[in-house]
Order: sequence, then structure tokens, then C-alpha cells
Amino acid sequence: MTENSKKGGSPTENDTEQKKRAMLVGAAQNTDTVLFRTEMKELDGLAGALGLETADTVTQSLSSIDAATCIGSGKVEELRGLLFEEKCDCVIFNNTLSPSQMVNLSDRLDTEVIDRTGLILEIFGRRAHTAEASMQVEYARLQYMLPRLAGMRKNLSRQGGTGGAMSNKGAGETQIELDRRRIEKRMSELRRKLKEVDLGRDVQRSRRRRAGLPLVSLVGYTNAGKSTLMNALISRCCPDDSKLVLEKDMLFATLDTTVRKITPEGRAPFLLSDTVGFISDLPHDLVNAFRSTLEEARLADLILEVVDCSDANCGMQMEVTAKTLADLDIRNVPVIFVMNKADLLMKDIKLPVLQADPQGERIYLSAKQGAGLDELTALICDRLSARTTEAAFLIPYTDGRSVEELHRRADILEEEYRDGGTYIRAAVPEDLLGRLSDYIL
Repeated sequence: MTENSKKGGSPTENDTEQKKRAMLVGAAQNTDTVLFRTEMKELDGLAGALGLETADTVTQSLSSIDAATCIGSGKVEELRGLLFEEKCDCVIFNNTLSPSQMVNLSDRLDTEVIDRTGLILEIFGRRAHTAEASMQVEYARLQYMLPRLAGMRKNLSRQGGTGGAMSNKGAGETQIELDRRRIEKRMSELRRKLKEVDLGRDVQRSRRRRAGLPLVSLVGYTNAGKSTLMNALISRCCPDDSKLVLEKDMLFATLDTTVRKITPEGRAPFLLSDTVGFISDLPHDLVNAFRSTLEEARLADLILEVVDCSDANCGMQMEVTAKTLADLDIRNVPVIFVMNKADLLMKDIKLPVLQADPQGERIYLSAKQGAGLDELTALICDRLSARTTEAAFLIPYTDGRSVEELHRRADILEEEYRDGGTYIRAAVPEDLLGRLSDYIL
């Protein structure tokens, strides 16, 4: 079965530039129709995130994927004609193409051929701003390039200077020039540098652990609203515009891990981390490259899984997130499901709405509207305090440092000045409870 459907492109990063035109292609093999349509819609969003305009969408249902061209020789000829009619600069496949498929399609279509993995890698390459993220993306890109050098050289010959949709921009400019030996040498250098970065990150984590602040990690599907939620909590609990992170309605708007200290009024502070979002069929090389960055979630005391509950496919997105966390060996960490954008789903219901869930509480809120933030903060603090022990202390006035540490790390429930010193009743982390055991009443 064949389906061709015209559609407008997604928003671009820079509307002042002339958009390159892309033909989207998807081959479905015994797959769920709804899921396949969702993936094709997502592919359109990925193309838009790269500044491409979708000229047309072509889909093909097959009993088995064609080993030579993915979609079959007849469909390739039909696609060749459409590319000429629509004046397309490139063709983007939703499928991950093998090296031989890439070579064959590039040769027969006489245009630039990109698969889903290559498209995501290109987006990550343009979004990476820190040295660490740039190295991680470059390493994943080189892993992807190694078996595909021949096909990429064909693509370069067809780009004709600046004609290709992804021609000669940034790291893409040097990809085809690298031979296998140079790529392997560069990968070895990147492994060494990333190991050094990992050591520095371990030092930072050790310092945070010594400070005793619990870590809460934001995870979830890309564009679910993680950065919006982080900014909302920063603005609510510790207003400081310099601490805000990039917030944009775009797939993979942020890649770099950010950690911010959140200090709720009258409650113990905690650290909140945010990192790259997930997506279906996230390239395995990228998951491995970002493994150290995503380590924040594995070491977290609590995970906030942010879900765009207004999306009809939020169930599938939650499954993708769960699978990605499992692939990263992130298990046995308590979870709160933050059902974001609930104002679009529950228009006549006052937010927030809390629901019990076998895997963790669900709270329906709107980070953008600020509805439910206080309740979410209280829920976070309650979950974190469950890991603490309530105790009463009488601390001599000469030991102001212990009082300061209790204020910094514990959830203060009661405090008053007495003859023998400062009386404090608080929910205290186990390590701090041991250090202050001499003052326990």
C-alpha cells in the first residue's frame, strides 16, 4: 500500500534563511498503523528542527524490508520522479538504513540520502554547545560514519557545494574527508578526553554528596516540558534569572546537563538536574555517548518523569522513557510522574490533580501556567524526607556550625532558643544524624 500526503514543514530554527526541501519516506513492516503515523509525524518535527521544509511524505507497507533499497526498486523509481517534481534537496528515511542501502539509494535517487539516525545526529551536532556535549555527539557521529563512508562520499558528490540540505555546515563539512584510519584515531582521542571529563564530573558529584543535598532528576520524552518545569521551579523557589535554562518549543532544544539548587520556603533544599530528552529509536551510539551525562538520573534520590499528557501518544512516550532508563540501568529509583500540559487536557478541571500509581504518584499540572507547582514541590519534599529520620536536638550556642548545617540539609519542623542552647526538631539525613548524635534529646 502506498500513501503520498502533502504537508507543511515544521517551524525552523532560522526563518530568515531559505528553507531546504526534504522528501520524507517511511517503510512499514508489520507495524501498528497508529504508531507508524506517529513516527512519521515525529520525523517531520525532526526535519523542522533542522530547518528543513517537508515537501511531501511517501509511505510504503511491506511484508519485509527490501535488503537493497529498503522500499523496493519500483518505489525507488516513483520516488525519483517525485523528487524531481518537488525540487527536493534531500530525502529523509524514517528507517535506519544499512551501509549498502545508503549507497544504493544515493546512487539511484541521485540526491542526498539521510536516515533517521543520521538526522538525529545532525540535530544533536547543531544543539551541542558545551565542549563535553560536542565531544559526545562527535564520537557518536564517527561511530555512525565508519561503516557508511562510501555512501557518504556519494552524498557529498551530489551536494554540489551548498546545494545539499546538510551540506558543508559545521562538523558535516569534514565528515566525508575523513578516512577510516583518521576516524579511528579521532575516536581514540575523544575517548581519552571524555574520560578526563568524566573524572571531573565525578569530582563534582562527590562534592555534592559531601554537601548532603539530595538530587532530583528530570527525565522524559523530548519537548515534554522539562526545561519549562525547571525554570518554573527556579522562579518559584529561588528567583534568579541567571539560573534559568534554555526553554524552547522544539525537539532536543537542550542537550547539556544542568544542575540547580532549589530552596523551597520552609523546607529542606535539593538539587534539580535536567538533561537530554528521549525519543523513539534514539540511536544506540548516542545513548552510549551520553551515558555519563545521564548518570545524574541513575544517582538521583528521586526521578521526576515529565510527560506531555495532552499528547495522544503519551502512553507510547512513557514506554520509550521506561525502556531508555532500563537501557541505562536506572532502576529502583523512586519516581513521580509529572503529567505536564494538563491545562490542555483538563480544561474544565482545577489543577493540580493527584492520582495514585503503582509505580509512583501522578500529578497533573501545567508548568507554563504555574498551576500545581506548590503541590509538586511539597510532594518532592515529602518523598525526599521519607529517606530521613525525625529527631530533636539541643545544640550549644557555641556550635553554630551544626545549626547552620541542619538548616542547610534538614527539613526543620520546630526551632526555639532555650537556656542550654538551640532546640531543633527536624527530619535529618542518616549521615547527619550520626554526626550530631551527641546532641540528640
